[in-house]
Amino acid sequence: MSERRTALERRRAREFQAFVAGAAGRLLHAATLLTAEPALRNPHAQQLLTSALAHTYAEWDRLRGEDPYDRTRQELATRFARTAWRHHRVRGGVLDRLTPQERLILVLRLYEGVAEEQTAALIGLPVERVRSICARAVATMRSTPPAPPRAPAEAVS
Repeated sequence: MSERRTALERRRAREFQAFVAGAAGRLLHAATLLTAEPALRNPHAQQLLTSALAHTYAEWDRLRGEDPYDRTRQELATRFARTAWRHHRVRGGVLDRLTPQERLILVLRLYEGVAEEQTAALIGLPVERVRSICARAVATMRSTPPAPPRAPAEAVS
């Protein structure tokens, strides 16, 4: 019985590693957009993604028939929404001009391509509200010129 269990655990670990190898880059980019951190300095995004992946791994055996990418993206969005108050500071990322809710909706709708209905169900808002927040976020991104890049702390004299 122990050998069979060990073999199943190894198979599970290999499957999960293959999933992470294929999906982690895109998921990290989505997390970086959510946290509004610069792409090369994104510790909050990395922490958010690590937590979401840990949750996916814990439920890996129960995912049969479900897309693990969708489940991880959902967990990423849920964790971000629960901690959004931490991500409202300006950090120099491309979406830092938006509120956390606007970033969440914009990333889900435009970067991830999630339908309005799914986005609304995921974050618990009416479809019309998701549509209006997305439109407002897009208008903000189009109208506000990007902030000039800041010099790294070490380079500032």
